[in-house]
Order: sequence, then C-alpha cells, then structure tokens
Amino acid sequence: SWATNHSTAYSQAHQLSVTHEWIDALFDVHGHQIFNLGLFNADPHPGNILVIQPPTANDDTAALLPHSPKNNGTPNLGLIDYGQCKRLTPREQVQIAQLILSVSNNESDLQVATAFRNLGIETSHDSTKFLAAFARLMFGPLRSEHLSHAWHTRLHKLDHVTYFPKELSMVYRTSLLIRGLAVSLQINASICEEWKDHAQDALDRHEDIVQELKLEREQALGSNELLHRSDTVVVPKTLVQ
Repeated sequence: SWATNHSTAYSQAHQLSVTHEWIDALFDVHGHQIFNLGLFNADPHPGNILVIQPPTANDDTAALLPHSPKNNGTPNLGLIDYGQCKRLTPREQVQIAQLILSVSNNESDLQVATAFRNLGIETSHDSTKFLAAFARLMFGPLRSEHLSHAWHTRLHKLDHVTYFPKELSMVYRTSLLIRGLAVSLQINASICEEWKDHAQDALDRHEDIVQELKLEREQALGSNELLHRSDTVVVPKTLVQ
C-alpha cells in the first residue's frame, strides 16, 4: 500500500541519517578491543554486522532484543562471528598506539617512520619517506592523490615491503574492513582520528612499557654510535702531508 511503501522509505532514510554514528560506533568498539582488551575480532566485514530493528509494541520477541527507550526507535548494531580473533600483548598495544598517534599528530616523516620501524617492518631500502607515506595511507584520511595510480607507482619505486609485522597485519585488516564499509557509505573515516583516544589510553595505562621502549631505543642509538666510531680510522696528523 501507499502507506507501507512510504513507511519503508522513511525507515531507510532514517537509517542512512545515522550511518555516520554507526561507523563511529564500529571504530569505537574495535578500538576498545584492540587497545584496551588486547583481544579483538579481525573480521568485521559487512556480513558480520547486523542492523537490529527496535521491537514494536506487538512484537513477541521484544523482551529478547536489546532496546532502550532512549534510542527513539533507532536500530541497534549487532556483531557476530568472532571466529577470527587476534590477541595483542601490552607491548604490542603500546607500539601500535605510538604509530597511530604519530600519524594522528601529523609528526615528521622521520618520527612516523621510526614508530613504524619499532614494530618491526622491513623494506628493501629502509626509506623514511616511503615508510611515512605508507603509514599515513594505512591509518590517515584518504586523500585525492591516493586514488591516483601514478601516486602509488611513485611510492613503490621508492621502496617495497619485505616483511610486515603479523601483529599489525590483523589490526590493519580490521581497520581496512571498517573503512571500506565507511567509504561505501560515502564517509571518509580517518582511522588514526577514530582510534587516537584509545591509543592514548593505552600509553597512559602502560607507562612502564613506554619508558622501557624509550630506554631500549636510546641504548640502540648509543650502540650504533659506538659501532660507527669503531669503524672510523683515525689518521695521525703527522702522516697527513
């Protein structure tokens, strides 16, 4: 009937109006899992996300469905199929959080690349420019140049990845699936912005690990400096003509 058709159209329009809230909620839930719980679902593709309509007064299943009178009839999201989960250690949580925050804070290429290297990524030429651009592509907002084949060609002429850390690969998969859903709904979600608060919480909660990693980097820099000095041949001035 006319009334039924228009009721359905209104319902669909209302759902589209809250899609941004849903995307934020999906990032929030998975950010909490990654940076707080250290155990997350790495397979949040659209088939594993349900839109649960609020029950009506005559619905016999009303008592079984999550519903709050505060949502004003807005559907809930349901997450299913936790068959592909990944566990992170506190140390891995901190290192990934540092990379997310480095991109979010728009730090220099060297700082972003260093945070990436600390996770164990390896490339053929260890290019700082490549690592920084790659990290921003992964976790920053999508930019117009990212849609250009020429941009990607230039990037991969700089360098290419020979080893990608497995703990980061599942985090990236999770973010990529949610961002892909967001893009299909015409939402350009920045992963680092969506997760920066969760990432900062992880650093605040694990201050001891942050300090431990800082000390390790300082010691590694000191060792490299000593190694460089030992490889330097000092020629006495008397032998220089």
